[in-house]
Amino acid sequence: MININIHQSINEILVRLFADILDIEEKCLGQGEFSDLSITEMHIIDNIGIDKERTMSNTAKDLRITSGTLTTAIDNLIRKGYVERRRSNNDRRVVMIKLTEKGVLAYKSHEEFHKDLVFSALTNLDKNEEEVLIKVLTNIDVFFKNKYNFS
Repeated sequence: MININIHQSINEILVRLFADILDIEEKCLGQGEFSDLSITEMHIIDNIGIDKERTMSNTAKDLRITSGTLTTAIDNLIRKGYVERRRSNNDRRVVMIKLTEKGVLAYKSHEEFHKDLVFSALTNLDKNEEEVLIKVLTNIDVFFKNKYNFS
């Protein structure tokens, strides 16, 4: 049987943590070199990755958004100079996207933000606490993936 107080505490911590991370990310993004990007656009850049081309359809699928939503976002990212788009040479129906040099810089900046976030979270933990945290977060991840059919 679940202790209601523990259940409420965990719920409050998780909800606050998710909201705080997004808020921190948004504030840092708004103050930095890439302040012209929204959080959604930065996550699209992160999904595209560096040193590779991706199809629009695979990117939309990975981000769990429609192709139309992604097209609108990619149009904005192209206009801002972060992404380039082209038709596949093998199949003209397939649209390929990749980061520009500016997009790669934004990607690396976002990656550094996440590294700093994790480093800050782990700073006051000993090795044993780090292992427990990894186990707990992995269990939560597996639970959500199984419950909501995420792969």
